[in-house]
Amino acid sequence: MSFKAPSTLQYLSSHEWILITGDTATIGITDYAQDSLGDVVYVDLPAIGTVLAAGAEFGVVESVKASSELYSPAGGTVIDVNAAVSDRTELVNTDPYDKGWLIKMKLDGTTGSLLDATAYTALVDSIKH
Repeated sequence: MSFKAPSTLQYLSSHEWILITGDTATIGITDYAQDSLGDVVYVDLPAIGTVLAAGAEFGVVESVKASSELYSPAGGTVIDVNAAVSDRTELVNTDPYDKGWLIKMKLDGTTGSLLDATAYTALVDSIKH
């Protein structure tokens, strides 16, 4: 399987991505993660206003094959939740980097161990082989 890992994003080894723009961030799961999970059937996301530490669990994605916890790549406060993915969970599968984003947060300046696209691709390649 070939998967996308846009160079504009950063990644956690647990397969979440983050796009940092100024002091805000958009977070979702990677193309590899959604493909590994299979058809997503349920997404549990935090309420707006939830404060998260970098690396903290913030929700769950369930598919027909498995359930997977979601971890925050950065610390901050949730300022938006993608309600569309609750109603149309297939967006996580079909468009994980755009319409399938999960949360947006106001950053507090802390991040987890973020990988660039090259390092993340190498990580996934090592998992697959």
